[in-house]
Amino acid sequence: MHILITAGGTSEKIDEVRTITNHSSGKLGVELAKAALAQQTTIVDYIIAKGAVEPPIDPRIRLHRIENTQQLHETMAALLEKQPYDAVIHSMAVSDFTPEVSSDQDTWLAVFNDWLSTRDNEEMLDGQRFNELLRKTATQTQTQTKLSSQTEHLILVLQQTPKVIAMIKEKQPQTLLVGFKLLVDVTKEELLKVAADNLAKNRADYVLANDLTSIKEGQHHGYLLDHTGVKGEANSKSAIAQLILTTVAARVVNKG
Repeated sequence: MHILITAGGTSEKIDEVRTITNHSSGKLGVELAKAALAQQTTIVDYIIAKGAVEPPIDPRIRLHRIENTQQLHETMAALLEKQPYDAVIHSMAVSDFTPEVSSDQDTWLAVFNDWLSTRDNEEMLDGQRFNELLRKTATQTQTQTKLSSQTEHLILVLQQTPKVIAMIKEKQPQTLLVGFKLLVDVTKEELLKVAADNLAKNRADYVLANDLTSIKEGQHHGYLLDHTGVKGEANSKSAIAQLILTTVAARVVNKG
């Protein structure tokens, strides 16, 4: 069995010394790798985000290091085009947004006030004009490798990133796709409903649904769903990994 695992959390650059990121240690990815290695014939391509916990050193694990969503997209696309996978287990916490413009307060005010001074009295700030202001602000800040810490406010405008998971089934319709859905402090019913919607939207075969409030030291509760409903649940990262790998391996055998 040849599988692709993603782990950790992407980070998006504000300037050369600052980033925004997701809270993901990559520990679940490590447990997935261990569970995969326990199946003696499994080979793993492992995409790991910067700062994530490292998986075991083993010749059957091939590491691919990334930092941001764009690098994840490029790395995953290249791997999917090169190698057919029995399964893709996409546990990485991927940034939904990345900085489009990062500016100190004075630069932003200068650009905005310049527009105010030249606009027609009836002219409103709409989406098109807002984007023009963003481009002007970006032009004036793009030479700064580090934004000044003396500014009273740091202006960040975030742009939505493409959904990396959406391309997996486009490039490999036959692969078994395991996605993950994390919500915060919701009922079990809502968690399972959102996870089921996510499964259908991304054409996933399985989704691991979990709630951040149930993730504590030594504890991580999750439900594994397919299109028929809950297939199983587990109460720790290692148990979740075993549940996923056992389920995927059995499905691969049945497909073969």
